Amino acid sequence: MLLLKQFFIDTLHLFYPAFCLGCGSDLVKNNELLCLRCIISLPHTGFEKMPENPVEKIFRGRAVIKAAHSEFYFSKGQVIQQLIHQLKYKGNKEAGIYLGKMMANKLLASPYFADIDFLIPLPMFPAKEFKRGYNQATVICNGMSEVMNIPVSQDNVVRCFATETQTRKHRTERWENVAESFRVNFPALLEGKNILLVDDVLTTGATLEACCLAMSAIPRISVSLATLAIASK
Repeated sequence: MLLLKQFFIDTLHLFYPAFCLGCGSDLVKNNELLCLRCIISLPHTGFEKMPENPVEKIFRGRAVIKAAHSEFYFSKGQVIQQLIHQLKYKGNKEAGIYLGKMMANKLLASPYFADIDFLIPLPMFPAKEFKRGYNQATVICNGMSEVMNIPVSQDNVVRCFATETQTRKHRTERWENVAESFRVNFPALLEGKNILLVDDVLTTGATLEACCLAMSAIPRISVSLATLAIASK
């Protein structure tokens, strides 16, 4: 039976070969997204085991957080950019699940991200999410949830109104653009809870800061942050 199953898999691969999302080379297994060379090349930060890491320093004096982490260094033309591009603009949810699982495994080994009650994806404005078809942060959370066995809360914290793109804005402009753009529908559900707020790429942190501020009035809440990548300066 196992030999028959392997024969079927090999035959399927012959007619429908899988290619590495990083370099485009042929993959031995169809259920993989990256070849071994691209996996090894991924620029992990190691921040999950570092107190006062660069991500936490970004939010110092701006938001009250328990811990913060970015799994990869983001730079243009690299494998991690291609994976995130696939997730955000090519409809490739598998890339988000894959990266979410990878980040979750690192967080499980960290003492700074223990006892998380809910994973909360950074909300998108409904019209934008409808146009894209999904929230990429939710996809990342779904991958994390599979590994960490932590529920995803995606309807409690919401984005109230649309904002302009942040791409060409300076730090102050980014903050003004997203200030007061988030709302918590059922704050009682988050009272006394440890929350992990999740997004894809960290740049200035203005959007995450605004979302943290929307939750700051909830009694005894503890908020930590995690993003797939931190943008290179």
